[in-house]
Amino acid sequence: MPLGPSTDTLAALAPAMTALRLSLHVLAASVWVGGQITVAGLLGTVRGFGEGAPRAIARTFGRLEWPAFALLIATGVWNVLATHPSHESTAWKVVLAAKIAVALAAGLAAWLHQRARSRAGLAAYGAVTALASLVALVLGVLLAG
Repeated sequence: MPLGPSTDTLAALAPAMTALRLSLHVLAASVWVGGQITVAGLLGTVRGFGEGAPRAIARTFGRLEWPAFALLIATGVWNVLATHPSHESTAWKVVLAAKIAVALAAGLAAWLHQRARSRAGLAAYGAVTALASLVALVLGVLLAG
């Protein structure tokens, strides 16, 4: 008697694993990208709560943002492994490479944004983070077909 699940059992679980993998990736992207848009939209109001309020909101968002980014990276790797990119077209591979580069740029820009002390640094790194995150989102949609 073989040890472990049978090939038939694994095949039957494949749709559920695909749904789990994609759902976790979309959830993490929702927090990462949607959270940035939400915080940016609330910033004007938050400034009215006092001088330290924007920083407090940013720190609180960071506690949600970074686990979401880690989940994005983990599920992104899982997506690539599950997709078998060696069977994909050259154009798909180029889009994948661009998405990886842009996602890493978004993470780096967010990290720099958190450490910026000047208004110009906060604005520049925040803008790069938001733009790169949105581009990564669109590239992900293109990869999914």
